[in-house]
Amino acid sequence: MDQLIFHHCPNSRSTGVLALLEELQAPHALHVMNMKRGENRAPAYLAINPMGKVPAIEHNGALVTEQVAIYLYLADLFPAANLAPPIGDPLRGPYLRWMAFYGSCFEPALIDNWMQRAEVDKAMNGYGDFDDVFNTLVAQLGRGPWMLGDRFTALDVLWGTSLAWMTKLPRRDEIIDYVARVKARAAIQTAQQKDQELAAAQPD
Repeated sequence: MDQLIFHHCPNSRSTGVLALLEELQAPHALHVMNMKRGENRAPAYLAINPMGKVPAIEHNGALVTEQVAIYLYLADLFPAANLAPPIGDPLRGPYLRWMAFYGSCFEPALIDNWMQRAEVDKAMNGYGDFDDVFNTLVAQLGRGPWMLGDRFTALDVLWGTSLAWMTKLPRRDEIIDYVARVKARAAIQTAQQKDQELAAAQPD
């Protein structure tokens, strides 16, 4: 396999991709940047991602940005880890649904809610409203133990690591218990430890 390069800033959204790489046991080269010093806004990285955002990966001449796209790409790239239902599997559709739901509905609704932005017409808003999005997520988590029921997938790395830092969400047992299950996994703990070490090594 050609070299996989992972562009990463500790304590950012890309920490979840670090966890996914651990779950996949995927060999990769790690390019670490110091976000506090603006290294992700330096010309060298802007040539990779003009938005200066992480995560980003490079593989076999392909550049992949956007968190959900990276999860989809990596989980399909390493099928032996069994973290992505393949095409033809009945769970493939739900898997793609909840991947897309994260980026197209959940994060936009969450940010709008946190920023206390003025509500817009629910019928005109891409995600409807925050309550609909939140209740839809909680209902799915209640079917547990994982997003797709009994099967752990890359979805759970995305959702579990993301929900872990979303402390301003309404408290629900479904979310608390789900995050605890994800955080108990050895690969997630290993990634968290690595990320803490990377962050500690960076000067302010």
